[in-house]
Amino acid sequence: MSSDLDVFVGNTTLIDEEVYRLWLDGHSVAEAVARRLRGGVLEREGTSVAVLQSDTRDHYRTFQMLERLLHAPPRLLQQLLFQIPPERQALLVQRYYAFDEALARELLGKKLSKGTKKELDEVSARTGVGIRSCRRQFDNFKRVFKAVEELRGPLAENIQQLFLLPPALARDYAAIVFFANSRFETGKRRLQFLSFGDFAACAQSMMAHWSQGALAPEAAEPDGDLPKSFLQDLKELKVLVSDKDLLDQHKSLVCSALRGKISVYNELEANFKALSRALVNVGGKLTHARDVRDFFVDLVEKVIEPCRSDKWSPGDLRLFLTHYTAAPRNLPGFRHQALWERYMAAISACLLRMYHD
Repeated sequence: MSSDLDVFVGNTTLIDEEVYRLWLDGHSVAEAVARRLRGGVLEREGTSVAVLQSDTRDHYRTFQMLERLLHAPPRLLQQLLFQIPPERQALLVQRYYAFDEALARELLGKKLSKGTKKELDEVSARTGVGIRSCRRQFDNFKRVFKAVEELRGPLAENIQQLFLLPPALARDYAAIVFFANSRFETGKRRLQFLSFGDFAACAQSMMAHWSQGALAPEAAEPDGDLPKSFLQDLKELKVLVSDKDLLDQHKSLVCSALRGKISVYNELEANFKALSRALVNVGGKLTHARDVRDFFVDLVEKVIEPCRSDKWSPGDLRLFLTHYTAAPRNLPGFRHQALWERYMAAISACLLRMYHD
């Protein structure tokens, strides 16, 4: 009696996406097997529990060996031990560095230190993200931060180059680094309506208009900090509210342009000076670290909440900011139009992103 046996030998490393997701989520081998069983893998594959357990353990060993390479993704491309097709390598990296926005929102603006890492048990309980996954994601945030904090040039581009991330994910990491640098306050109760996506969009606008790269691309300073010289220059804008004639002319230009075009014209006319002082003074205080931390608190407290109270629509706010920014071009005594427009470009983008329930 004889039997035929076909054998195929290869060295391509097999990656099961479902098991990889379970490993990234921090499940143990036993938990991963249980979840695969509930998903009906035995029926689909026609295998046994013993084979499923062995398969899961084997994948976990592979992922653990790959992890050191994932800490520096270019090394994954250069190594020869694991034969993984390029598209699979990209998937491994992208999913390893993907993060839960609820977790990122909790950590945004905090120092990426051992002290913060000790708080991850509480963060895990609040967000529902497994503790092992929380630690991995925190370590990713810290690793990216350390890799780019001293580099010259656009943060997102540096991150994309060093960690081979897709552009959108690299921009999100750039926002996390930007917040970790500036230590903006994000945890106050009046800011809880803002999502990670809201803050990330604001960070991207601020970097696009206020960063060293935006102001002087040839400069050698890192791009994740707000340049002190720019923040100091913002004090010059206070003339728009400290000079009574300029303030009155500014109000007249904006109100004339918006009469009959917004539903809250009466409220705008009555509160213009208070609103203008709030918008200008937010920037004028940014030379002090405490006021930088309170940047978003001030925008909500002094601009967004008063506008909500007067029932401004997002469209009303957009029209107002457009004309409010443009009007100083027609003020003969105002000599800081370029600085003003750069300042207001980021402020307007932040306010319009934040103006929701």
